[in-house]
Amino acid sequence: MNISSLYSGTIVVKMATLMKAVQVSKSVNNITKLFTNLSLTSSIVASPKHAFLRRIPALHCAFIHITSERRDLMEFFENPEHWGKMEIKVGRSWRMEELRLKSNSDLHKLWFVLMKERNMLMTMEEACKEAYEIFPNPERLDKVQNSMKNLESVVRERNRAYHLLETGYTGERPGKMVYNPLGLKFYYRMSQHSIPKFMNTRWRKTYQFGYGGYAVRKFLRLYREKLWNEKRKAKNRERNRATTLLRRFPNMDLEALKEQYPNIDLKMVKQLNKSIGHVAPQ
Repeated sequence: MNISSLYSGTIVVKMATLMKAVQVSKSVNNITKLFTNLSLTSSIVASPKHAFLRRIPALHCAFIHITSERRDLMEFFENPEHWGKMEIKVGRSWRMEELRLKSNSDLHKLWFVLMKERNMLMTMEEACKEAYEIFPNPERLDKVQNSMKNLESVVRERNRAYHLLETGYTGERPGKMVYNPLGLKFYYRMSQHSIPKFMNTRWRKTYQFGYGGYAVRKFLRLYREKLWNEKRKAKNRERNRATTLLRRFPNMDLEALKEQYPNIDLKMVKQLNKSIGHVAPQ
């Protein structure tokens, strides 16, 4: 190997190194320019895990929105600021009128938020039971469950409307009212099976529709008699309460009493001696 070839090889290596250094310097300059144009908001957390970059074309600048992420067992417990308090300020449940105004993606996000809140409340309720302490604001669990129920109703309404518009059917699982072996009526939801009905012995043993026999007819007669007696006793209790109110307060509003006890004939109740009392008419 001569000296000229060695010198030329050294020059090639130096040129390649110089080109790489120029490329690195350009990338560093681009990064510095990007961070000099950034305008940091006051909502930045000290230890971020995810950063979302959003550029506003009108202002020609970029904003970084950073949210803290916490994935540990403390999410199943309430905020430590509320520990030991007997009352916690909470709002009301979500109404169907409000949920109908939201998009499907918002409803999907809200469902997971409500599910997370429900799991937290159930965990705190069980922890308070084990510690023999009072669970603060137990109505929060009812509000969350009502919100989830309303959300399911809104999603079902949208699914029904979509399927009715596209196919002419509701899209829900079909069903029908049937009688069980005891003669009681219930709603049976149909489902698909891999084998025909006459060959599916397991299904025929589980679901037996229809009834017959003297024992079943006797049971139905006694059962209907029990339901009628419960209805009669409830009506008598309401009539006695209305009679007592009319006897103690003869000048009370009859329309309000009718709204409270709609199944009572107030004209007949007013004619009873129990409702008149010993008050002289004015």
